[in-house]
Amino acid sequence: MFKAILLDLDNTLLQNDMETFVPAYLSALAGFVAGHFPPETFVRHLLRATDAVVAHTDTALTNMQVFDAVFFPALGRSREEMEPLFDEFYATRFPQLRGLTRPIPTARPLVEWAFAQGWQVAIATNPLFPRTAVEQRLEWAGVAVAEFPYPLVTTYEEMHATKPHRAYYAEIACRLGRQPEECLMVGDEWEMDIAPAMAVGMAAYWVAASDARPPGLEDRLVGQGDLAGLLRWLTTAR
Repeated sequence: MFKAILLDLDNTLLQNDMETFVPAYLSALAGFVAGHFPPETFVRHLLRATDAVVAHTDTALTNMQVFDAVFFPALGRSREEMEPLFDEFYATRFPQLRGLTRPIPTARPLVEWAFAQGWQVAIATNPLFPRTAVEQRLEWAGVAVAEFPYPLVTTYEEMHATKPHRAYYAEIACRLGRQPEECLMVGDEWEMDIAPAMAVGMAAYWVAASDARPPGLEDRLVGQGDLAGLLRWLTTAR
C-alpha cells in the first residue's frame, strides 16, 4: 500500500479558479509596486521570468534562482532591494485574494486521515509561488502548515523543477525517501498532475467528474472523482 500521498493545492484542496485568481494576483501585485515600476512593464518581466522557470531543466538550480536571474536584472534592481516590498505585499495585500477561493469540505478530513495512517503527506503544488503564498492558500483550505507536520511543501525557493516535468515528481519522491511506486498523486489537471506522476511510476487519483474520460494511459490511475470519493476508496481499500 502507499506510504506517501502527494496533494495538489489549487482545485484539489482549495477551490480556486486560476483563470480568475492569477489575473487578480498579477493586478494586485503590479498595483502594489506601481510607485516603483509601470504595472505593464512589471507584469511583462514577471511573466517572462516565470516562463523561464517553467522551461528550465537544469536541476542544479532552484526555481527561485532561475526566476531571479531573469527578473531582477530586467527590473534593474536586486532581490535585496525589492524583498521588503514583496514581503509587505504578501503580508497585507495577498490575503485579500482569499475571497476568490473556497475551501473544499473533504480536504481536512483527507489530510487528517492520511496522517493518522502514518503516511507522509506532501503538498505538491506547482512551485511557482513563494512559500508564504502557498502557506496562506493552505490556511484558506483549512489545512494550514501550523496544524499539520508536512514533510514537504513544494515552493519555488527549494524545488528544482516545475509541473509538468517528470523531474518535479522524481524530486518529491527522492526528498521523501520513497520509491515512486510508494506514492499516490492526487490532482485535478491531467497534463500537470496525473500524466507526469504516472510517468515516473506513481499511482494517481484524478480529481475530475466521475464520467470524465481520461485523455491518456490509465494503467496507474486508481480512480477519479472528488475528494470524498477518494477518501471512501482509501478507507475501504485498506
